[in-house]
Amino acid sequence: MSVTLYGLTTCDTCRKARNWLDRFEVPYSFVDYRANPVPAATLKAWAQQLGGWEKLVNKASTTWRTLLPQRKNPGSDPEWTLLLKEYPALVRRPVVEQDDGSVSVGFTDNGFKKLFGH
Repeated sequence: MSVTLYGLTTCDTCRKARNWLDRFEVPYSFVDYRANPVPAATLKAWAQQLGGWEKLVNKASTTWRTLLPQRKNPGSDPEWTLLLKEYPALVRRPVVEQDDGSVSVGFTDNGFKKLFGH
C-alpha cells in the first residue's frame, strides 16, 4: 500500500496524521502543497470524488473568513481551482490519496484506523 499525504508542513492536524502513520508503520510520502502546488486537474478529481468542492474546501478557516464576499461563490471548476491555487490553505487538511486513487480528507484517530485497518 502506498499513501500520499497532502497538507502543510506547519499544520498541526497534518503533523498528528503523520505521527499516526509513523506510529502504525504505514508507509507514506508527504507533499506540502504550498511548496508543491497540486495541479488543477488533480484538485478537480479530488472534489469530484469527495462529492463536490464544498467537501474539499475548509470554510471554517481563517483564510476563508478573510476572503472578499465575491470570492466565496466560485461558479465553475476553473474558478474553484484558481481560488485554491491562490489560497492553498483553503484545502482541508490533510488530503490522503491511496495508490488505488481513493481520496479522503481530514484526520481523526478512528478515521485513520478505519482507513488503514489498525
